[in-house]
Amino acid sequence: MAVVERVPGDTERMERVLDAAAELLVRWGYRRVTIEDVARRAGVGKGTVYLHVRTKDALFLTVLLRAQRRLFADLADRMAAEPANALPWRMSRLFYERMRGDDVCRAVYLGDADVLGRLAHEAVEALGDLATMREDVAHRYFRLLRDAGLVADDLPADLQIHAWGSVVYGYFLTDGLPQVGAPATGGDRGELLEYTVRRLLAAPGLDPEHEAGTAASVATEAAGLYRPLIEHIDTEWHRRTR
Repeated sequence: MAVVERVPGDTERMERVLDAAAELLVRWGYRRVTIEDVARRAGVGKGTVYLHVRTKDALFLTVLLRAQRRLFADLADRMAAEPANALPWRMSRLFYERMRGDDVCRAVYLGDADVLGRLAHEAVEALGDLATMREDVAHRYFRLLRDAGLVADDLPADLQIHAWGSVVYGYFLTDGLPQVGAPATGGDRGELLEYTVRRLLAAPGLDPEHEAGTAASVATEAAGLYRPLIEHIDTEWHRRTR
């Protein structure tokens, strides 16, 4: 079953406010945007924004929470719908392509100070539990894949996770740099990232038939690892909105 995007107590008006806040956050950066700017862009009064959130920090932290929720829900749903997406190389490609289309998520992932300003620090403080949960999910995910014979076990899981994250992060950092050789489009880079991560992590001699069959056997469990993250975000969402 797909995870619904909306959370209890959500309203269409609140969605408009969050959409406006996300757009202005990316366009102008946290320092410049005011509640008045957001209200004007959303087509509501300033007081209406304060009906949903108490402060500017609460508003923009909610914007970050919503972006994270969408990302985790999308990944979990795609794993459940197509088991191959539970493989780290396929997930990396999905993550890369999803983040290229989500300016807020990308700013959080890259720690973009121009966009987030001091909100970056506030987010770390406010969402520290989420980061800890994500780390736990990554370790449980790799144990699942290693036990299934999908991922190599020649390195400690901590080092594998670090290497995996470094490769994916590096693809975002090099997006704006001049290309060496033939220039790659976004789709080409996603395909290249999938290939790179597979070469980095896949168990030696992993054949396509075993890969497909085993992915199908672990996909539901892998998707389930992400559901508590979504539930945690919903709880934090409620704490910051009225």
